[in-house]
Amino acid sequence: SLNNQHYKVTTMNIYEKHVLPRILHCACGSKPITRQREKVVPKVSGVTLEIGVGTGLNIPFYKNSNVGKLIGLDPYSENWKIASKVKEENDVAMEFMQADGEEIPIPHGSVDTVLVTYTMCTIPNIAKAINEFKRVLKKDGKLIFCEHGVAPDKNIKKWQDRLNPIWKKCMGGCNLNRNIPELISDGGFVFDKLDQMYIPSTPKFAGYNYWGIAKVK
Repeated sequence: SLNNQHYKVTTMNIYEKHVLPRILHCACGSKPITRQREKVVPKVSGVTLEIGVGTGLNIPFYKNSNVGKLIGLDPYSENWKIASKVKEENDVAMEFMQADGEEIPIPHGSVDTVLVTYTMCTIPNIAKAINEFKRVLKKDGKLIFCEHGVAPDKNIKKWQDRLNPIWKKCMGGCNLNRNIPELISDGGFVFDKLDQMYIPSTPKFAGYNYWGIAKVK
């Protein structure tokens, strides 16, 4: 996955607990992906909930935002051990919340911004999670996202479909071929802005990115 966790609070094996978070921290910290993060994170404002804070790769970019209270949600405390160091290094105040994206322990209509980057690929019940994003947002709140997903080219999509079962096993449940705009739209959001492209220096099967801002219909 191009994020730093695999979703569901379950018993983890040694690879999942100690090895995978560090692999993903390195993979997700590549320069092209970091540039994508830099495009979206500073757009957050007010009370902000980051879904899948992982090892904290978005944290450095909050300094340039209008964020108020900042909550980092992730199902695994192992990720937070790395993220907390990043938080301290960047002097960013973030409250950690250990929970799944499908069941967010936050009251209805209580956050201004939901930020999700390289996480929607991994959540098992993504439709339920998007419904949760909608539930916790205020009426005028916004969903800010940056995700990799299904490619528009048929040949690349075929490779995504072929590789997905193996990739999913090795990369903590990540799916290469989810249709991100369709999932967000079907979840009851409308787009204020939607951009997409293959990001540079990244294999095409994992490098088609969608990013933008959506609001509740």
